[in-house]
Amino acid sequence: MPRSKEIKKQMREKVIEIYQSGKGYKAISKALGLLRTTVRAIIYKWQKPGTVENLPRSGRTTKITPRAQRQLIQEVTKDPTTTSKELQASLASVKVSVHDSTIRKRLGKNGLHGRVPRRKPLLSKKNIKACLSFARKHLDDPQDFWENTLWTDETKTELFGRSVSHYVCRKSNTAFQKKNIIPAVKYGGGSVMVWGCFAASGPGRLAVINGTVNSAVYQKILKENVRPSVCDLRLKRTWFLQQDNDPKHTSKSTSEWLKKNKMKTLEWPSQSPDLNPIEILWHDLKKVVHA
Repeated sequence: MPRSKEIKKQMREKVIEIYQSGKGYKAISKALGLLRTTVRAIIYKWQKPGTVENLPRSGRTTKITPRAQRQLIQEVTKDPTTTSKELQASLASVKVSVHDSTIRKRLGKNGLHGRVPRRKPLLSKKNIKACLSFARKHLDDPQDFWENTLWTDETKTELFGRSVSHYVCRKSNTAFQKKNIIPAVKYGGGSVMVWGCFAASGPGRLAVINGTVNSAVYQKILKENVRPSVCDLRLKRTWFLQQDNDPKHTSKSTSEWLKKNKMKTLEWPSQSPDLNPIEILWHDLKKVVHA
C-alpha cells in the first residue's frame, strides 16, 4: 500500500490546539476535513513526546544523497535506455556505492519505472511528409466518405498461442502444477495468412492464403472477395478501396487490373499501419484465436 502524504506541521498544531480546547476526535475530523484515524494518530504521537515535530526515526540512513538522486534522474531522463548497472557505475565514480536494485527502487519512487519499449515503424522525412499531407488532404472529408471506404489488409495469425512472454502468479514449488503451465508445441504450432476487409457497416469476406502471395494471387483474392463484400456491406457506387503500399498491391499488373475493374483506390502513405483501423479488427481476431 503506498504511503499517504505527510500532514503539514501547521495542520498538526491545529489538531492539538482544538483537542486541548476539549473537542473530540469526531469534531476535530469534521472541522479540519481529516480522517478520524489521522486525528487520533496525530494526538497519540503528540501525547508521548509532547511535540508535533518529526523526531529522528530508526533505520539505516540512505546512501543515495539528494545530489546523487538528481544525477540518477538527469541521466535516465537524458537516455531512458540507461541500465541500472550503468547507473551504479556512474554513482561509483562519485564515491556512492549502492546495489543496482536500490537504484531501481529510488527511480521508481520518482515515477521512473522499467518498461518494455513500444515499437513503431521507422519513419523517414519523406514518410512523415506523406503522412502529414494525407492528414491535411482528408481533414475535412465528410463522414459519408469514410463510411464508403473498404479497408483491406493481410495478416498472419499463429494457431497455437502467441510468441510473446507470459507471466503467472504462483507460490514456490508450484511451477509444474497444471494451472501454472503454458502448453507448447514444436515449431510454434503453425500459422495462417489471411486477407480480410471491413467497412463502417461491418466485416467483409475473409480469405485464407496458401503459399506465397504475388501480384497474380492478390488480384485473384480481390476478384473473389471485393465485389461480394461491397454488395454485402451495401456501399454506395462511389466507394473506395484502401490498401497499403506493399509491392504486390502497387505493381504495374495490379494497378492495371484495378483500373480495368473500375476500383478506385485510396492513396496511402507508406509506413503508416496505425492509420488503418483494420489493425483493431486483427487484434480482436487474434485474441479470439489465442483464447
